Formats: sequence, C-alpha cells, structure tokens
Amino acid sequence: MAAPLPLFPLNTPLVPGLVLPLHIFEHRYRDLVAELLGIEDEDEREFGVIGIRDGRDVDRDGIDALYPIGTATVLRQSERFDDGRYDIVTTGSRRFRLLDVDDSEPLLRAQVEFLDDVLDPADTLLAAEVSRSFLHYRAALGGQVPDNIVDEDDDSDDLPEDPTVLSYLVTAAMVLPTDERQGLLAAASTGERLLRARSLLSRETALITALSALPALDLPGLPPSVN
Repeated sequence: MAAPLPLFPLNTPLVPGLVLPLHIFEHRYRDLVAELLGIEDEDEREFGVIGIRDGRDVDRDGIDALYPIGTATVLRQSERFDDGRYDIVTTGSRRFRLLDVDDSEPLLRAQVEFLDDVLDPADTLLAAEVSRSFLHYRAALGGQVPDNIVDEDDDSDDLPEDPTVLSYLVTAAMVLPTDERQGLLAAASTGERLLRARSLLSRETALITALSALPALDLPGLPPSVN
C-alpha cells in the first residue's frame, strides 16, 4: 500500500497543471514543507490539495468538510523566513479520490486512489467547440459582444489543442462557485468535463451579455493562498 498523502485543504479546488503559490505559517504545514524538502527527488515532493465544502470547517467538521476529489501538487520552489514561515510554489500534478483519511494528527493524511483522464477520439471535436465557447465567454468578460468576434481563429492560437489540458484550463479560468468548479474537476472523463464546461460557458456568457454585469467571484490562484 502506498504511503498516505499529506493533505492541504483549501477553499477552492486546484486543477492539474495550475501553478499554486502558498504562504505557509501554521506549524503543521511548516513541518510538511520541511518533510517534503527532505525528499531528494523533487518530483516526489507531493501533497494533496483538497477542496473544503462551502460553509464547512475542517477543524469543526473533520472529514465531512472535504470534497472527495482533489489534486496532488508538487513542491517546486521554497523560501524559508527566519521565523520559520515559508513561501512556496507548487504545480498541480494529478487528481485523486479520497479513500480513507487519518485525522489523528494536526496534519491530515489520506489513502488515495489516483485517477486517470479517460480520452475518447470524439473529444477532439468537442474540444474545438469548447474553445470557441471559451473565446465567446472571454470576450463577454472583456465587454465585447460575443457574436462580433472577427479574428476567432487567431485568438484561439493561445488555447491548448489537447482536450484534457483544455478542459482543465477552462475549469481554472471560469468564474464559478466552488461546487461547480469542483464538479468539473471530478468529471469521470475528459469528454464529460468538456460537456459540462460547454454548458457552463453558454450559461455564463448569456448571463453576462444579458445583464451587462460580471460575476462577483475572484479567479482562482491569482493571489498567493495562505494556510
């Protein structure tokens, strides 16, 4: 059986490929960083970021506060301050499902099952549709009228062609409530994630255009997160 994965609960889910800076000040997470830095192979300096359900608190509600699907992230950079705090930079690596959580210590550790992203040949066409929908959404956020996008093919050059990578980019970039972003992360396959993303993009673009107002939620991962 694999060693338990240390957990780092956050109020917003992390997706594979996303860079996540963290400011570490609690002693349990300082100890975690020190533990990870003691691992010679950087790629094995892995811990799990797991979302906290809205209105829940880990210290009060325990395991019931956590979503079942999270993302492992790898410690890539660290800076230690004289008082023992750290600034670290991590990169989301792979999704996991919680199987069992040990909450006997301040630092949660879990037995997990790592999840593969199932890809279907039809996902390539679906990804192209989601790319177009995302361009419309991005234009609406920028105050443009989606139907008036002229250079759509040029604008799409900065979007990944890989359907799985695109599905995670859209998951990270959309302004969504935590439970809907978590639902995208937890999708059983790339195709399912793309279908959900297409529906959400259509809904959000229509709302922004009709109401001439932007969602009142922050994009995830922009400011450093604190523990």
